[in-house]
Amino acid sequence: MADVSAYRPAWLTGARLASLRRWVAVPVSGGDGTTTAIAPFDARPAVPVPACTPADVEEAVARSRIAQQRWAELSYAARAEVVLRFHDLLVERQDEVLDLIQWEMGKARFHAWQEVLLLGNVTRHYARHGQSYLRDRSVRPAIPVVTRARELRLPKGVVGIISPWNYPLYLGVGDLIPALLAGNTAVGKADEQTPLTLLWARALMAEAGLPEHVWQVVSGDGPVIGSAVADTVDHLCFTGSTATGRLVAERAARRLIGTSLELGGKNPLIVRADADPDMAARGTAEAAFANSGQMCIHIERVIVHEDVYGAFTAALLAATSGQRLGQGFGYDYDVGPLAGRAQLDRVEAHVRDAVAKGATVLAGGRARPDIGPYAYQPTVLADVTEDMDVCLGETFGPVIALHRVNGDAAAIAAANLGRHGLSASIFSANTGEAEAMARRIRAGAVNINDGAGLAIGTVEAPMGGRGDSGLGRRHGAEGIRRFTDAQTVAVSRLGPVGPPPGARAESFVTLGNRQLRLLRRLGIR
Repeated sequence: MADVSAYRPAWLTGARLASLRRWVAVPVSGGDGTTTAIAPFDARPAVPVPACTPADVEEAVARSRIAQQRWAELSYAARAEVVLRFHDLLVERQDEVLDLIQWEMGKARFHAWQEVLLLGNVTRHYARHGQSYLRDRSVRPAIPVVTRARELRLPKGVVGIISPWNYPLYLGVGDLIPALLAGNTAVGKADEQTPLTLLWARALMAEAGLPEHVWQVVSGDGPVIGSAVADTVDHLCFTGSTATGRLVAERAARRLIGTSLELGGKNPLIVRADADPDMAARGTAEAAFANSGQMCIHIERVIVHEDVYGAFTAALLAATSGQRLGQGFGYDYDVGPLAGRAQLDRVEAHVRDAVAKGATVLAGGRARPDIGPYAYQPTVLADVTEDMDVCLGETFGPVIALHRVNGDAAAIAAANLGRHGLSASIFSANTGEAEAMARRIRAGAVNINDGAGLAIGTVEAPMGGRGDSGLGRRHGAEGIRRFTDAQTVAVSRLGPVGPPPGARAESFVTLGNRQLRLLRRLGIR
């Protein structure tokens, strides 16, 4: 195996690499140990990155806790100025981070750019509107006129963010932005596969004016360093598999700290009888094969009404054959390689199991080592049954299964199979009926006449999972309020509430009951 991947970006010189690696928080160990990812374009080592120890994490959190006091004292506008400068630098210098995302993770460049788009939109939204979500709110007091009450939103303290490799920029920084704007500091765990992307973002944030210990990045072995983060922070934000999410939630529960978890999905797309087959096929291909299928909200199950099954399938196969599979730093390809050997093995195992149990391969179905070590063809399967791993198990690759149904009721039942509930899609000419169907689908978001991106791109609305797909929401009001604690401040103008000194309790109770009846008649809550 060669010493380093031949695809290393030319601008990533030794000096630039050192300037990124300095942002790994190793205050105790000094960074004596390292980890090295395997670059998916050629299966060769990328570059070593300092590996943290649990002691490093503990010290990083302690430093962040001290920095949080001064950061929270700044006005919201001052904090917003920093993240808006970051936004502008991100847009200006995006080519560098696109190179890093592709080199570390393998995705096509257009899908890498979508991370910039999503992060930019999230940053501007919270910088401009986040304060309104956190504004002090007057509420009806216990005793009108003589008392008053307000609801405040206070920062949690230090937020831990454990982000995955599949969207290292958007998921690693998109949750950070509202946490910072709410007055928290943060310690982010970089995934071992994609540490440079997060370190690049940290360096850019420093250039935008973020103080050093307000956001610290730790790296290293996931279970060890992730557990250390969970054991020390005040709120934990995790994106990853359902299995790991359960462990994270259990660890956080022992400390009675809050968590927000976006976990796995087995997302369905319904094609109704009145759908335009060509439109539905185009949307399906985009949602299934984007990011090489390594996307929590991507489509893996396609549920098609029998009246349009033939026309839709033909259109889908045409759209699938048009997907350009390849790897490189230009916009020449639609589908890049998988991120690594483990992902390729999982995809191959799911397809192999399905075929062995009777599934039909309509398109793709094999690896393409002639293109790259982890390249896999966009794949369409039919005749998939519930005993196959691919039916309800998350494949996380460019593989979709077609299911034929005879009506809306059967489509909804098929969509709700399993315990996941992250995202879903419906294609229909009648959007009103499709919206009515959406209420019956167990999913945190439902896209109508779009495959996957519409809901998550609506940054003013919450996005998250139901069932085994997680807890909590990112985006919208919930996406920033999750990083705060509610505090009620109640004020009495007349001193302690209760019977006046020397008054009989029975008289006070009688007066109170009269008040209850009066308020009920007046319709006052």
